[in-house]
Amino acid sequence: MDEDFWQNRWATNKIVFHEKDGNKLLARHFDVIEMPEGARYFLPLCGKTGDIARLLSKGYRVVGIELAETAIQQLFQELDVTPEISEIGPLKLYSAQNLNIFVGNFFDLTAETLGTVDAVYDRAALVALPVDMRPRYSAHLATITQHAKQMLITFEYVQNDMDGPPFNLDENEVRTHYADAYEIELIRRIDIPGGLKGQVKANETVWLLTSK
Repeated sequence: MDEDFWQNRWATNKIVFHEKDGNKLLARHFDVIEMPEGARYFLPLCGKTGDIARLLSKGYRVVGIELAETAIQQLFQELDVTPEISEIGPLKLYSAQNLNIFVGNFFDLTAETLGTVDAVYDRAALVALPVDMRPRYSAHLATITQHAKQMLITFEYVQNDMDGPPFNLDENEVRTHYADAYEIELIRRIDIPGGLKGQVKANETVWLLTSK
């Protein structure tokens, strides 16, 4: 994980990947992963996504992890919530009612530290990682969440036509990472109007992963 790259993106406010109002596909297809009120959702590499506020407003608990502390400081400011800040090993923890965000390296997060997770929502994590890091990420995610049900959002495009992130992740790769442990269902595949970043023709895809 190129820490300097992401720290610089947040420090210079080059965060075109940020979705202030949350992800439209999550809103449209939330019913496929919807849990009982009070369930705990895990958002890896969460940034300050508007999806956090949406989940909280529905009565869910949210836990996330983010490398850039600036993003989490901004998140709590925008939520108008003052967090309690503590340290757990190599990680920093920002806490408030129904909300816990770890700051640090994803691979330093353990199942014990994370606690019980009912569902995973991965919109911007797997697609942000270089190809050689994805197998380690997907294996670690499955382990620390004990194979919780997951909604995964990916992009499909010709990788040579544009530098990531986000990177191309087609169906074959999704199955390579997750088919051994999960049943994989394609929920939706849509064309991105105007192309990804306005540069390349691309699809955005929604997957549901359910433990076997």
